[in-house]
Formats: sequence, C-alpha cells, structure tokens
Amino acid sequence: MKGMSERDYAAHAGLSRGGVQKARRNGRLVLHEDGSIDATASDARRAETTDPDQQRRSKGSEATVSGPGETSSYLKARTALTVYQAQERQLAIQKKKGALVDRARAETLVFRLARQERDVWVTWPGRVAALMAAQIMAEVESRTGASVTIETAIMQRVLEAHVREQLDALADLRVSLG
Repeated sequence: MKGMSERDYAAHAGLSRGGVQKARRNGRLVLHEDGSIDATASDARRAETTDPDQQRRSKGSEATVSGPGETSSYLKARTALTVYQAQERQLAIQKKKGALVDRARAETLVFRLARQERDVWVTWPGRVAALMAAQIMAEVESRTGASVTIETAIMQRVLEAHVREQLDALADLRVSLG
C-alpha cells in the first residue's frame, strides 16, 4: 500500500471515517492505483474544493479566516444586513405606534401652524384697538375726572407697529427637525 487507509487518513485530517468516505465518493481525495489515499495531494484538493465555512464548522472552530474570497467578508456582510433589517423593523414598529412621523409632513404642519399664528396676530390690533381705546379713556376719566378722546385708528396703528416688530423678531427663529 503506497498511501493511507481511510482510518489513517481520518486521523490525519481530523475527520470521521464517514467524512473520509464521503470525500472519496465526491472526488475530493486523490487515490493511488491500489486504492490507498495520497495524503498530501488529498489535503490540497480538499482545501480547494471544500467551503472554508464548512471546514471551520466541522472542526468546531469559529476562528476567522483572512484573505480574498473567504467567508469572513461574507459573515461581516451578513451581520451588517441582519443589523440593518432589525433597525428597519424597529423603525416600522415605532412608526406604527406613532412615535415617528414623516419629516416632510411634520415640517409642513409646523409651517402651517406658524402661518396661522402669524395671521391671528396680524388681525388682532384691528379687533382690539377700539376696546383698548375705550378702556383707556374710561380709566383716565375715572382717575382724573377729565374727558379724554383716543382715536381708534391711532391706537390700531400703534398696536400694529408693535405686533409687526414682534412678528419680525419671531420670523428669525428657525425650526430644525434633524
């Protein structure tokens, strides 16, 4: 016998005898003419034809392999994909619960709210100028006893000027959603 028996090669390669028989059937072993196994040539052929990830699993090792075309890059890519999918699922759940909203929709709603607020303040002086003028005239008359006239139009212009000044200051505020 020129080479090794199946039992000897199994001990040499760290495989079970069934694993050696399977490798022989699949053509991953180099055999001598007498049917014995050429260990050196068989080791080389098995290294070329066997998946490195499967080799590590059969030996019970989780050691990483380095080099081009090896499974460490596959494992890293697979892990990254799994993490990405988990994050995507978590975002979908948060969105369903109402914890997340669409950014464009939120910006539109904030802009609409600010515009409504501005419109209310712009029209406010016209609504309250006459009331304020009447209250001031009544207060001055009750304290001094003298009759005073305050023009509603003047009161409205003064209020509008102050309201516009305040709105201009508020216009400088910027909302940042991210």
